[in-house]
Amino acid sequence: MATGLLVTGLLTAAAQTQSHADDGTGAPIGTVARTVGDARYEPGPCPKTPEPIEELEGARCGTLTVPENRAGPRSKTIELGVAIVPAAAGTPKPDPVVWLAGGPGDDAVGEAKLVVDGGLNRDRDVILMSQRGTYSADPTALCPDIDKFNARAVGLVYDAPSTGRQHVEATKACRDQLAGRGLDLSAYNDTESAADYEDLRATLGIKQWNLYGISYGTHLALVYMRLHPEGLRSVGLDGILPPSRAGSAATWSSARQGFDGLFKACADQPACNKRYPNLSGTFDKLVSDLEAKPVTTTVTLPGNDKPVKVVLDGGALVNWMTSATHVAPQVPAALEELANGKPQRIARQWAGGKLSPAAIGRIAHGLAYGVFCSEWTPYESREQALKGGQEAFPSFPRSVQAQAPQLPFLHPDCDVWNVPPAEPSIRDVTRGDIPTLALSGSFDSQTGADNGPYVARTLSKAKVVTIPYQPHVVIATSKCAQEIAVSFFETPDSPKTACLKGLEPPAFEIAP
Repeated sequence: MATGLLVTGLLTAAAQTQSHADDGTGAPIGTVARTVGDARYEPGPCPKTPEPIEELEGARCGTLTVPENRAGPRSKTIELGVAIVPAAAGTPKPDPVVWLAGGPGDDAVGEAKLVVDGGLNRDRDVILMSQRGTYSADPTALCPDIDKFNARAVGLVYDAPSTGRQHVEATKACRDQLAGRGLDLSAYNDTESAADYEDLRATLGIKQWNLYGISYGTHLALVYMRLHPEGLRSVGLDGILPPSRAGSAATWSSARQGFDGLFKACADQPACNKRYPNLSGTFDKLVSDLEAKPVTTTVTLPGNDKPVKVVLDGGALVNWMTSATHVAPQVPAALEELANGKPQRIARQWAGGKLSPAAIGRIAHGLAYGVFCSEWTPYESREQALKGGQEAFPSFPRSVQAQAPQLPFLHPDCDVWNVPPAEPSIRDVTRGDIPTLALSGSFDSQTGADNGPYVARTLSKAKVVTIPYQPHVVIATSKCAQEIAVSFFETPDSPKTACLKGLEPPAFEIAP
């Protein structure tokens, strides 16, 4: 559900600077308290993060206070943490970049290192704000018990009805706990979040700014572009999730594209193709075989002395694969090991992501289900979701096709989440002439690369770029993607893409 951020450290930038973009009064952005309408920005300490983040040491920080539900007659207020990472340049450009995190439910403030490593603050301040409910917001909509269930579930059959019942029980317990704390769960959605960012722009006194959204952040960016276009100079979309397409069927299509991209890259390399012929067929057979007869093993994870039981069925393998494109060079060897009775590598990676301390208590499930259950499931039936799996992977068992990658048991989860559907306009395509960079990776199995051309159809100044051999969220893994993104904000009409010509496929691991 979350982006699973990868920090590569390919670029570095100083966190301190002597000069800042200002808010029109001469004061650096974020250093002046201001109230506009029902929103107020107040300078103050930097928001909390799970661990210290060096890139925030020079940041200007504060809190945005907004209504929780703008449609409510007397809504209570919520507080969103803000951190402004200063530009590395001595004289920053006046239009900052706003970073929109993924998820739904990731906290942008905790991603400051990714922003700096990606070079986005080279000559512009970068603004990070915690979306409502996320880790550094108040109140939070975290549910660590869901994360703990997901960790335990690596020892269960992934798509079994009994696992589904426990999944839904954990979701309902989360909902009851958040509602019991007084959160208005119907207010955790894209429409309110887009209004939060527009209130931030107004209270910071910024005439125009730029957006850079990753993964779900592109979904929010496209809503923001449609509802509040007036303050936007340009928009970068990385790992694109269009609201008009979002749902279970889209995750199947994305998985097909990412898997096929990786399988083709292996087939195109003589050594890989010779050692692992028909990798796609091997994968498909493994999914069917494991669904009929799951494999159980135990693994030991770093920092955890106790062996962990792991069950691999067809659904678990599909979901492992959606993340495994981040470690593409290992995939052919790992699949062959599994086919020959050695499941440990895949089991270790599958369990490691769920049991990592970074996977517990950091995702705002209240925001995630707020988006899923008001904006997605009301506009995609169970039958449509199943059809997406059947069309993308016709050979898979029906029990696998019934649980979309990344979104298992979504409809029953949303039945117990019980929030009203968003207005149908939430599914509208975004139209306009705002300069837009649509970035994708050809190995992206979470948000398929065909979403770039799709959104560009109705954005007259969109530039579509697919980075070959890269997984989800290319700014995290590709120096070329970083160069393109930085050049886009410099000249939105003509980003520099020459680096694409020199890109090489990964060197796949060739086992003896």
